[in-house]
Amino acid sequence: MAKLNFHIIGLVSGMVLVAIGALMILPSVIDLKDHDADVQTFILSGVSCIFVGGVLYLANKDSNHQITRRETFFLTTFVWLMLSFFAALPYYMSGDIDLSFTDAFFEAVSGITTTGATVLTDLDHVSRGILFWRALTQWIGGIGIIALAFVFLPILKIGGMQLFQTESSERSDKIAPRTYNVVFMIVSAYAIITFLCGMTYLALGMDYFDALCHALTTVSTGGFSTHDASFGFFTRPALQWAATFFMFAGGLPFVLLAQAVFKGRPKELIRSTQVRTYALLCVAFIAVMSLWLMRNDLYGFTDAVRMAAFNIVSIMTTTGYATTDYLLWGSFPVAFFFFLTYMGGCTGSTAGGMKIMRMEIVFRTVNLSIKRLIYPHGIFSTRYACKTLHDDVARSIMTFLLVFVISNIVLVLGLSFYGLDIQTAISAAATMTANVGPGIGDIIGPSGNFASLPDGAKWLLDMGMILGRLEFLTVLVLFSSSFWRS
Repeated sequence: MAKLNFHIIGLVSGMVLVAIGALMILPSVIDLKDHDADVQTFILSGVSCIFVGGVLYLANKDSNHQITRRETFFLTTFVWLMLSFFAALPYYMSGDIDLSFTDAFFEAVSGITTTGATVLTDLDHVSRGILFWRALTQWIGGIGIIALAFVFLPILKIGGMQLFQTESSERSDKIAPRTYNVVFMIVSAYAIITFLCGMTYLALGMDYFDALCHALTTVSTGGFSTHDASFGFFTRPALQWAATFFMFAGGLPFVLLAQAVFKGRPKELIRSTQVRTYALLCVAFIAVMSLWLMRNDLYGFTDAVRMAAFNIVSIMTTTGYATTDYLLWGSFPVAFFFFLTYMGGCTGSTAGGMKIMRMEIVFRTVNLSIKRLIYPHGIFSTRYACKTLHDDVARSIMTFLLVFVISNIVLVLGLSFYGLDIQTAISAAATMTANVGPGIGDIIGPSGNFASLPDGAKWLLDMGMILGRLEFLTVLVLFSSSFWRS
C-alpha cells in the first residue's frame, strides 16, 4: 500500500481552513450591521474552521513540506471536498433559510466550483450575510481553479495541461519559487479586474452591495445573484453590456491577463491561438442568435444583439447569469444553448466546460489523422501555442473527452434512477459537469432551480460538479488500485 505524507496534507488543509474561517468574519460584519441573527451563525462557523484548521496546522507545521504527485492528486480533491463541507456550515446553521444538510452542501459545492446552481428561493428576502457568503465562495473557487490549472494540472498532465507547463515545472514535480511569483501576479490581476467590475457596476447604477456581490460572481464566472430574477433584475442596457464584457474577461487565460496588467504585454492576448478562437466563436454565435431573434420578431436589432450577447457569453463562459428565460425563444435557441453548455472558455480561466484549447487540438488531431490516412508514408506534425503537439498531449485530451462523455452518461442514468425525466437528467448532467448552473426544461431552466430534486439526485450532482471542476481524472485516479500501490 502506498504511503501518503498526511503531514503535508494536514498542513495545507489547516492553512486553507484558517483562511476560510477568517473570511467568514466579513459576512458576519454585514449581518451585525443589519442586526440579523445570522451573525451568530457566521461567528460559530468561522470559529469552527479556525479551530480545526489551527489544530491541523500546529500538528504538522514542523513536518517535511515536500509534496509528490500522488499527494497532489489526493490533496486537490480533498481540499475541494473539505472546503465544500465547511462552506456549507453557514447555510445549514442559518435560521433564515432553513436548509437540510443535503441542500446546504449542494449550495456550497455549487459556490466553490463556481457552478451557480442553487436550491435557494426568494433571494430578495434572504439575509445579506448569506448572499455575500454565496458570492464570496464563488470568488474563492474562481481563483482556486486558476491556481489549480496553472500549478498542479500541468505537473499531473491532465487533459493536455502539460502544454502550459512553466520552465520550473518542466524540470521538477516540485513547485518552484518562480511559480509562486506568477501565481501572485495572477491573483493580483484577478483582484484588480474584480475591483474594476465592481466600480463599473456601481457607476452604472447598482447599489454598493449588489455591485460587490455581482463583481465577485461575474469575474469568477460563477453566476450567483442577489435576486431571483438573476441579472434580469437590472434592466439598464449599460449594466448588461458591462456584465457581458467582464464575463468575457473571466473566460480569458489569467496568465495572459496578468502579463497584460503587470508586464505591459497586451499583445500576448491577441497572439494567443485559443483567445482568438474564443473571441471569434463568441462573435459568430452572437451573430447567429441575433439573426434568429430578429427573424422571429422577438426583438429589434439593438435589443437582439444585447440579449444574444449577454446570454451567449454567460453560458459559454459557464457563468450562468440570465436576463430572461431564453428557453421561451424557441426550439433552436434551446438546442443552441444546450450545445454551448459543453463549450467553456479558455484554459487557465475561471470558466468550466471542455475549454477552447482542447476542442482546437481535437480538430487538429482529426485533421492530422485524415492526412495520415491519405498519405500513409508521409511525415506530419502539428503545432499549438508555438509548441509541437506531441502524441502524449493529444492522447491526454482524447482521454479527458472520453471520460467527460462517460461521466455524463453515468450521471444521466443515475439521475433517471431517481425519477428525473430524460430532458432534465441530460441537461442537469451537462450543466453540472460543465459547471454552468442553469439547465434546460421547466425544473432547472433559467427561471427554475434545483430545490425540488430528490436528495439522492443532489448528491449525484455534487459529484458531477466536483468532477467537472477538477477535470475528472484528478478525482477518478483516487479510485484506481494502482494509485494506492507502492
